[in-house]
Amino acid sequence: MAKTRISISLDSELSERIRAHAERAGLDLSAYLVLAATRQMAETDAAEAQFSHLDAVIASAEAEAAELPEPPAITDADLTEEERQEVMAAMELVYGTDGPAAAPGAAA
Repeated sequence: MAKTRISISLDSELSERIRAHAERAGLDLSAYLVLAATRQMAETDAAEAQFSHLDAVIASAEAEAAELPEPPAITDADLTEEERQEVMAAMELVYGTDGPAAAPGAAA
């Protein structure tokens, strides 16, 4: 099997840490990096396999949601006084008692 050379760049402190770990493992640098990459790939593959059914459910839900019509806009006039109070209480939970103007990025 033909071998391929891969060149990587990293800062010297990290390079020395990797070299030290490779030496402690009794491996040369190339073998250590290949082992580390192979292990990471196996972990990623296992996680993807474990959650692939959830990814499919999410993708399906997102596709369904994209097909839904936009909900009608709701104004204060459409709310009861009780609903207005619930909205205000929820906004205070999010923005604090100073209201939306106190939120980061809110227009002044």
